[in-house]
Amino acid sequence: MPRAVLLVLDSFGIGAAEDAARFGDVGSDTFGHIAEACANGGGDRAGLRAGPLVLPNLARFGLLAAHRASTGRTAPVAAPATVTGAHGYAVETSRGKDTPSGHWELMGVPVDFDWGYFPDTHPCFPPDLIAALIREAGLPGILGDEHASGTEIIARLGEEHVRTGRPICYTSADSVFQIAAHEQSFGLDRLYRTCEIARRLVDPLGIGRIIARPFVGSSAADFRRTANRHDYAVPPPAPTLLDRAKEAGREVVAIGKISDIFAARGVTKKVKAAGNMALFDATLAALDATADGGLILANFVDFDMEWGHRRDVPGYAAGLEAFDRRLPELEARLRPGDLVIASADHGCDPTWRGTDHTREHVPVLAFGPAVAPRDLGRLSFADVGATFAARLGLDAGRHGANVL
Repeated sequence: MPRAVLLVLDSFGIGAAEDAARFGDVGSDTFGHIAEACANGGGDRAGLRAGPLVLPNLARFGLLAAHRASTGRTAPVAAPATVTGAHGYAVETSRGKDTPSGHWELMGVPVDFDWGYFPDTHPCFPPDLIAALIREAGLPGILGDEHASGTEIIARLGEEHVRTGRPICYTSADSVFQIAAHEQSFGLDRLYRTCEIARRLVDPLGIGRIIARPFVGSSAADFRRTANRHDYAVPPPAPTLLDRAKEAGREVVAIGKISDIFAARGVTKKVKAAGNMALFDATLAALDATADGGLILANFVDFDMEWGHRRDVPGYAAGLEAFDRRLPELEARLRPGDLVIASADHGCDPTWRGTDHTREHVPVLAFGPAVAPRDLGRLSFADVGATFAARLGLDAGRHGANVL
């Protein structure tokens, strides 16, 4: 029996979706704009990379064709001699452009309700919510209480946090309540306990995630977030492909933040790692160890967290090239019948205004020993989960169709 592998290039959109106007994202194009910037010198950074974007493996799996079908434009990236993968672009039906919505829909459960959000004001959180959090978590108060970029607000308020013991609370355009605290001065376990309290307190508000954002360092000059991030997400509103695989006795290996996104539902093994290359190592190790019939899901978070939100075009481009170079290692570990799909959960165009996600189509690049090259055209996110289900001999669920 084959295995199925989902590679989520977190935030790797390939062109504005039809409803992008609702989000202020008309014209966004994460891949296309990165490629254009690199072709014009805007992707150069001394000691990191220079020149046009080079993605030979993603290109031969059909990335350029998928982007062209999504946007009608040809990205300035060298075309492959032959396309070897089945390729298309997927359209999201969930109402938000957030991480849980994208991942859940990929696994067969679109989000047909509206998340709760916090207004872009200062303060942005309801006073009774903050009062309850301070009281129940035994806090001396909080800092922040605003929409902010995580790295910026930690640099700005981190020293005051260490001095006062007040955690930094902030949000974004997503349905999220984030709490940043110093691992040593505040304590990692205390941060997690505070987030658990916050999770319960925000449930009536329909907030999708509480995110613990631990950091280390001695001053604003060297504060850095660590890999001990933890997301406290509400569970999916219906069983996903992960649940059906686990119920059928299959291995379900969640690499990176996947387990957090699904509230650990349907997961049989959770693997954490820091950085895209460590996450790729963990994916290769999972391929070496996972039995036939298993499902492996890996989220490559740096594309979103390190480069998309920070609007770092050279960093994003270098990250894509590093990821691309390692794909042959993954291919070499595939067994007959194994299916890999590389996709994304939303966009985060590093050339776009602001620091939030962008509402975009995402690539669907399917490859493996038994996958024939073909143009899949326009798909739904849920088609990814249904296609995996067919390959694994599992029930497809209510949404999506097998496209292979």
